[in-house]
Amino acid sequence: MIYIAHRGNCDGPDSINENKPEYLVNAIAKGFYVETDLWLIDNILYLGHDNPQYKIEIDFLLNIKDKLFCHCKNIDALYFLIKNYSEIECFFHNEDECVLTSKNTIWNYPGKKLTPLTICVMPEYVGQVIDSNFYGVCSDFVSNIKNTGLY
Repeated sequence: MIYIAHRGNCDGPDSINENKPEYLVNAIAKGFYVETDLWLIDNILYLGHDNPQYKIEIDFLLNIKDKLFCHCKNIDALYFLIKNYSEIECFFHNEDECVLTSKNTIWNYPGKKLTPLTICVMPEYVGQVIDSNFYGVCSDFVSNIKNTGLY
C-alpha cells in the first residue's frame, strides 16, 4: 500500500502550508507520496487548492514525479501534462464517484467502493475503514494512518 499526503499534509490539515512546494518536498522526505493541486494559467504553472497560489516550473514536478499525484484544477493543466509530460501522474475530477489517473490508478471520491487499483481518498471524512485491500490511501492524517491504521 502507498501512503499519500493530501496537499502535503501528514499530521492534519494545514491551510497555511498545504500545496507549498517545500511542504510537498518535506512530506516526500518523510517517506510519503504527495497529492497536489495544479493549475495552468496563461502558460504558467501554479500550485494551490481554491486558486493558483504558488508559481512553479515544470522541473519541480519532474523532480518529484515518482512520488506525485497531480490533481489538475483546470482542463488546461490536465491537457498540458497529458500532452507533454506523460511521466507525471495526473487526474481531474470534481465530485465523480471515481476517475482514472493518467497511469490507470482509480482515484475514488470519499466513501466509495474500493478495489485493488483504488486510492482510498480522505477516509476521515466518512469513517472509512483502512485495510490492505486497495492500492493506497490519500489523507491529511497519513502519518497516523501509516503507523496505526487510524486517522
